[in-house]
Amino acid sequence: MDTPVVDNRLIKPRHLRILIPSVLLLALVLYLLLRDSSSTYRAEREKCTIEATFLGPFHDFIRLTGVVEPISSVSVEALEGGRVEEVLLEEGSMVEKGDVIVKLRNEALNLSFTDQHSSYAYLTNELTNQLIQVKQQEISDKQELLAMDNDINDKGRKLQKVESLYAKGGVSPEEYLVLKGAYETAVKNRELKLQKMSLDSALRRNQRSQIEMKMLLVRQQLDNLNVKAPLSGLLGSIELEVGQSVGKGQRIGQISDLSSYKITAQVDEHYIDRIRKGLVATVARQQDTFLLELAKVYPEVKSNQFRIDLRFVAGLPSSIRTGQSYSLSLQLGETREAIQIAKGGFFQSTGGQWVYVLLPDGRTAVKRNIKIGRQNPQYYEIIEGLEPGEQVITSNYDAFGDNDKIIFN
Repeated sequence: MDTPVVDNRLIKPRHLRILIPSVLLLALVLYLLLRDSSSTYRAEREKCTIEATFLGPFHDFIRLTGVVEPISSVSVEALEGGRVEEVLLEEGSMVEKGDVIVKLRNEALNLSFTDQHSSYAYLTNELTNQLIQVKQQEISDKQELLAMDNDINDKGRKLQKVESLYAKGGVSPEEYLVLKGAYETAVKNRELKLQKMSLDSALRRNQRSQIEMKMLLVRQQLDNLNVKAPLSGLLGSIELEVGQSVGKGQRIGQISDLSSYKITAQVDEHYIDRIRKGLVATVARQQDTFLLELAKVYPEVKSNQFRIDLRFVAGLPSSIRTGQSYSLSLQLGETREAIQIAKGGFFQSTGGQWVYVLLPDGRTAVKRNIKIGRQNPQYYEIIEGLEPGEQVITSNYDAFGDNDKIIFN
């Protein structure tokens, strides 16, 4: 008779068929949960530029290259049209204000001034005749006033005698009133004469003024055929030949004022909201430093840049010349303490939104989001994301792709 065999094993074969797959599944789940899922890129440390962040004074300025220009330039225009009769000064000449640059001839204008009613000789003769008439009229008025004064004096004396007799009853009232009325009428006539003389004088002055204005216009129009320098300076951009026709208002040249100079520079549109009149700039020339002030900001943006003009505040470089290039520093804001990192190619790769920061082991760098504020030619101001002393890869990140971690070989 067979004896039953009792299996006293704790884990039986049928249990293993369930337990082993369960353990393997649990291990797989734990691996997936605990494994490092960040992407990794292996790089050579020698090919990367690594800089440490630091806390220090941040100098808020930008470097620009400017070109020297005259402080101002004025166009030379023909005030009257005509044909070039003579070119007295050539391009590159130094001129004084009022110098004749070009002489023009305008036959139509000359003919119009020979007309009987507009010629200078006619107007001169008319003015002379009027002055003679004025003198004659003044003499006549004085003679008439003298006769009136004598008449008033006679009537006054007679009235005075009659008044005394009238008071004693020796003269009739009618006779007295007749003499009194005659005296008062003579006085009023004199007053009216004076008023008429004043009006006539004003009328003659107005007529004389009109003639003088016509004469001035004639002289001015003829004189405008001589194109003159509106200011002292360097004559440039003039190309005229004898016989060439020039229209009224046509630009025939330019004069540059060399009494002082300005520097014109192009600025990246990134700074357009921070550039304003009154900002201070410096330029080093040889052993000296010169101070400039931003005088004008041009609003138009071309090729991602806009133009500014700066003027020297005090003193000029001794050898300054138009067309020279100057390197200058334009101060944008006040200097203050800030965390900073050296500028590098990483900014072009990330837009300054994140960087690779080295871990304490020195062999690994991980991605970290940051916030950059101001910048100058050397450093970026770090507003968030980094602490002083941390090591950052500042070279270009293009080779790293979008990996989260850099491990140095």
